[in-house]
Amino acid sequence: MRNFTYPVSLLPEDRGHFTVQFADIPEAITSGKNPGEALVKAADCLDEAIAGRIAEGLEIPAPSKAKRGHLLVTLPGSMAAKASLYLTMREQGVSRSELARRLAIDEKEVRRMLDPLHATKLPRIEQALAALGCRLVVSLELAAA
Repeated sequence: MRNFTYPVSLLPEDRGHFTVQFADIPEAITSGKNPGEALVKAADCLDEAIAGRIAEGLEIPAPSKAKRGHLLVTLPGSMAAKASLYLTMREQGVSRSELARRLAIDEKEVRRMLDPLHATKLPRIEQALAALGCRLVVSLELAAA
């Protein structure tokens, strides 16, 4: 099972601002005027960092265990689904062309599924994952107060 909830450090800066750094994704750094704003921006920053890794064909690291003082930031669901498809294809060595053949669709459609900027409908990603022998499972947790 994949998890896309990453530990972050929230560091106080000048004039009450806070910087957020991801332990596992060094390029993902953002800040906000207060802790709440910084964490909201952190979710967007994580989304962009993962999108960049997919677009560049890079590895997406699994989240490390949170250490004392770390907070957790979760990748938005739509990007988590795309990242799951991307990682599963890499792990299985399945090309876009091969996945397209399995789904009986054009390879351009698979490219769009993996395109972080294309709004792919969740059932389509579920169908692609099923063709790879996987299924998408959504879980729900109470948000920290």
